[in-house]
Amino acid sequence: MVSASYKILTRFLETHTNNPALNLLNKSLKKKLSLPSAQKQIDEILPVYQTSIQNIEKDFLTSNYDDALIEWYHLLFQEMESHITLTGRDSRHKFVIIIPVADRPQHLRNCLKSLLNLCQSFQYGGFQDHKFNKVSVIIADDSKHSNSILDNREISHYFNVHGLETLYFGQDEQLEQIAQLTNEKRKSLSGVLGSFDRSAFYHKGPSLMRNIVYLKLNEMSKQEESLLFYFVDSDQEFRARVHSDNGDKDIYAINYFYELDRAFSSNDISVLTGKVVGDPPVSPSVMTGTFLDDVIAFLLQMAESGAGHSCLFHQATRRNANEAAYHDMANLFGFTPTSNTYRYNCTLDGKHENCHCFVDFSSKLNQFFYGEHPTRKSYFSHKVDIHTTTPARTVYTGNYIFNKNGLSHFIPFASLKLRMAGPVLGRLIRSELEDQFVSANLPMLHNRTVEKTGRSEFRPGIEKQADNIDLSGEFERQFFGDVMLFTIEKLAEAGYPIQMPAKAVIVQTLDTTEENILRQYTEKRTEIVGKLEQLKTIFSNKDSWWNQSKAMEPAAENFNLFINNIENNFGKNSRCYALINSTAHRKKRNDDILNAILQYREDRKSWKSALAARE
Repeated sequence: MVSASYKILTRFLETHTNNPALNLLNKSLKKKLSLPSAQKQIDEILPVYQTSIQNIEKDFLTSNYDDALIEWYHLLFQEMESHITLTGRDSRHKFVIIIPVADRPQHLRNCLKSLLNLCQSFQYGGFQDHKFNKVSVIIADDSKHSNSILDNREISHYFNVHGLETLYFGQDEQLEQIAQLTNEKRKSLSGVLGSFDRSAFYHKGPSLMRNIVYLKLNEMSKQEESLLFYFVDSDQEFRARVHSDNGDKDIYAINYFYELDRAFSSNDISVLTGKVVGDPPVSPSVMTGTFLDDVIAFLLQMAESGAGHSCLFHQATRRNANEAAYHDMANLFGFTPTSNTYRYNCTLDGKHENCHCFVDFSSKLNQFFYGEHPTRKSYFSHKVDIHTTTPARTVYTGNYIFNKNGLSHFIPFASLKLRMAGPVLGRLIRSELEDQFVSANLPMLHNRTVEKTGRSEFRPGIEKQADNIDLSGEFERQFFGDVMLFTIEKLAEAGYPIQMPAKAVIVQTLDTTEENILRQYTEKRTEIVGKLEQLKTIFSNKDSWWNQSKAMEPAAENFNLFINNIENNFGKNSRCYALINSTAHRKKRNDDILNAILQYREDRKSWKSALAARE
């Protein structure tokens, strides 16, 4: 008689008799379970679970991620984990999830809710004494506002109660870690850890925040060997967005911890990075042109088909997920820019007409300024094997994992508060780590905005006053982040930082790179202004049906707000371009970048010394 403890596996194999491979597994399983003390056969039966799980992964694509198949997936993992727990010899990695957050309690809550759901769905490491055995969380709070700090503390308590061991790492805890360094060490690490002004110890930026947390992780690594440190952004979730025949679905179809443990256990890896699906990981500053292309195409199709036509926007364009189609300057990153437009994927259910879709689309236009790209989202697919890794060159700082050896690679140039910190880190560590730095098809869901407001709770460098959205702060950090990235890329190709070039070579490389990036930004601005004029002409046509109905006035207002904000940020009075066209401002930024590049090797020495001194 078959043991009830294997009932899920047995039932799965018996109900999938059309698969010859599973039929053979079923016969093998029955033979093993007929032996005495079947519970002791778990080591032999584990491969049966693993093969069954891999068969489900193959079927995901052809089944459009069928809900019933996902349920089987979860149940098989849960039952397998229960057996591993019963053996009492689970030596797999423990995971510490670190979430830097600044005044985003709703994002944080959503992120942790998804983590809890993930743990419940797959049961990695088992659940005992009211908590998950191998998963814990650090909330690294960089908030300024007292209500956000209070919310984040309460969120920490809530998820502690519900099974996620959660440590709140606030300003006091951060300063306590820094206080363990000598005055000399603190001074030498100002470029890595920033200043330590208790009166303004907030909004330090995610790079400085991560480096400060590294001090805590270094302390933890001395106490336990099997830890993996997993950094995620607060506006991400532990699930994936897939595109099916029935529309977009956000599902728990990746057992992140199980896959990551396998990767680190089977390979000599120090740092692994995933990516994101859903909203792009870049600033609206560098994807305005692609979005304007799609908005223009949307209006042209709307004008041609008419208001009363049955909605035409329920067949989303399928594209290669790796083509960076959202990026205006994809060529900078080695991708071939696409000339195709992307069709909006209408989010309305039920039978409706174009006019209803027009209103739906208009409501999402201004979410673009907070980082959404309503027409060019990316999706997860099992077409790329989740069990394999490939050499990496970019760290996605919202989705990267490392062991204790990875602690030596802090986020570089953190005090400059530039964007593109992850790609810069990737270029620097690639030559040093070689095959120990990899990427895997383990993306997280990226949601730039919260559903209730359609905005990000807090986003540095984006200011809103009335209906005006000013991107200049983020735009400036993006521009000089690109300058830093491609300067470092050229220097790294020549052996930096192990081989230090002459200062004159660094200066020449920086100047040439800045000149090239400025030229490309200027060319894209010209293209954007041309596209904006085209959009205004099409939209303002008095004969267009959306301009002939009072019912469409709210949607028309959304379009006008969008057009005005594009004009403000990219037109002739743009603060964004005033900043990067200012010779004095560029000189200051370039001087800071140059000094940081020259100082990096000393920063590395000071950092390694600081970590060693805390043993």
